[in-house]
Amino acid sequence: MDKDILYRFFEGCASVEEIRQVKEWAEASDEHRKSLRRERKLFNAMILAGQPAQKDMRMTIMRRRNHYVGELLKIASVVVVTVIVTATLFLTGKDNDGVNLAMQTITVPAGQRVNLNLPDGTNVWLNAGTRMQYPTAFMKGKREVTLDGEAYFEVTHHEKCPFVVHTSTLDVEVLGTKFNVEASSKRGVFETSLMEGKVKVKSPTNEKASIVLLPNHKTTLKDGKLIVSRIEDYNVYRWKEGLYCFKDKLFAEILKDLERYYDLNIEMDKPEISEVALTGKFRISDGLDYALRVLQNDVSFSYYRDKENDIIYIK
Repeated sequence: MDKDILYRFFEGCASVEEIRQVKEWAEASDEHRKSLRRERKLFNAMILAGQPAQKDMRMTIMRRRNHYVGELLKIASVVVVTVIVTATLFLTGKDNDGVNLAMQTITVPAGQRVNLNLPDGTNVWLNAGTRMQYPTAFMKGKREVTLDGEAYFEVTHHEKCPFVVHTSTLDVEVLGTKFNVEASSKRGVFETSLMEGKVKVKSPTNEKASIVLLPNHKTTLKDGKLIVSRIEDYNVYRWKEGLYCFKDKLFAEILKDLERYYDLNIEMDKPEISEVALTGKFRISDGLDYALRVLQNDVSFSYYRDKENDIIYIK
């Protein structure tokens, strides 16, 4: 397989005909499929290591591929710990002549965050416990991703090609903007916060059930209704920097966030402190024990850890 075509496919810049060539080549033999997976791992490792992900990516890899193989294998072993990347194929249907395109699924473990560029140049930060699925190529006027968790998007402007974030409850549609989406199916939350540009939040089943957000505003889904309010504290979006910031947040809600960041369960036998509102921040990498000690400065509690079952008991 021509390496230029292969890396255009990985970049999301391949034509329909080139995508068809890659698909047919991969399906021709087990050896071809192994080779495709091997090259894909090298490409993923370059992206997650912070190398250029757009038009210079192919030439960077092609010129330095042999030099980087040893280092990339080391990086790939780290990537397995940091972020889980899987690839599948899906049938795009009539719009793309029935071509099978590769889908990427990125799952971010507890305590980690990931920054990557999508095929159109859109930059995305994914928070801990987040899962996002996107195609290796955006085609036929569609730029769509599926999100479960929290992400910050800086969308590349394309007037004729809206960018849509699908979640378990609502969709967020934009042309080019900066915004944060928190949409966890497990925790039953949905909130979109707009920093720049304009976004439309809408129901996937009812086009009339939508609102348009202006900068410095957010919308939260409460009891089935979207509530719009101004953003009062931008520190909460500093999770991209590895900081957990909270303002007037209930102690019980803070514990829920700590469960997500550190991938364990926290049980509280002291209900009288659950409604205490707190303001503060700490670096996630400092660890759970440090976070709990910080909280003990304002809330009276003790705790112990059941390491075998990953449970923290608050008393």
